[in-house]
Amino acid sequence: MAEGDAGGNPITDPKGGMPRLLAIMRALRDPQAGCPWDIAQDFDSIAPYTLEEAHEVADAITRRAWGELRGELGDLLFQVVYHAQMAEEAGHFAFDDVVQAISDKMVARHPHVFGNESRDKSAAQQTADWERMKAAERGAARVLDGVALALPALTRAVKLQKRAARVGFDWPSTDEVVAKIAEEAAELVEARDRLTETEVAEEFGDLLFVMANLARHLEVDPEAALRAANAKFTRRFARIEDWLAEAGRTPSDSDLAEMDALWNRAKAEEKAAKTENGI
Repeated sequence: MAEGDAGGNPITDPKGGMPRLLAIMRALRDPQAGCPWDIAQDFDSIAPYTLEEAHEVADAITRRAWGELRGELGDLLFQVVYHAQMAEEAGHFAFDDVVQAISDKMVARHPHVFGNESRDKSAAQQTADWERMKAAERGAARVLDGVALALPALTRAVKLQKRAARVGFDWPSTDEVVAKIAEEAAELVEARDRLTETEVAEEFGDLLFVMANLARHLEVDPEAALRAANAKFTRRFARIEDWLAEAGRTPSDSDLAEMDALWNRAKAEEKAAKTENGI
């Protein structure tokens, strides 16, 4: 029966939209006729997939893979539907409640768009206003409360530091941050020789935390910067493999000195390409 007819099944309608997706989710979780794997899942087991799908969305954007982005956004949307379905089954809330909550929040936090407040503000001022409203919603909570534990560690470090900075707990310039990095690096080297594995890991964490602070002061997204560094490493190492393959060899047949020379060759090649392209 076609969509729109009385008693139509949205699951079979390719243009069924959001009602179709919600119906699919209900069918997958149906205790009698659903999928055994989907029925067995709970919030804890699904949460890692939610994080994975969010990262895959970010990856598609980074690679400008617009054709893939549509599918990745769908995968992420399905995660929201999944959690909402489980919440409804447990009597917590339903998908419509999720939609209402985010809609109400967006209207409330954008009085310059949906209310009488002036739009004559910079993006920075609007960000400050957003944070002020969030703080008011938290009420008497502690300064660092509400920074999600499941965030990537570098991202969470930056968010924690931003919260602390808003109440004055921050270095005034990058000079102090750089000095702290040198201090933490020296402590790590010392720890390597005399401390336990756990203590070494703690010192390494301290160094990463201060590096995240430097990123914040420089207005650099540390996650994006590290992703770019990973991509650069992958790209340059692939060139090393290509050049070795031309000689019928693999990295295992080479040594550090040769591969380091090829790395510098790859680096020079990229620099020349950027110059040629006016970058």
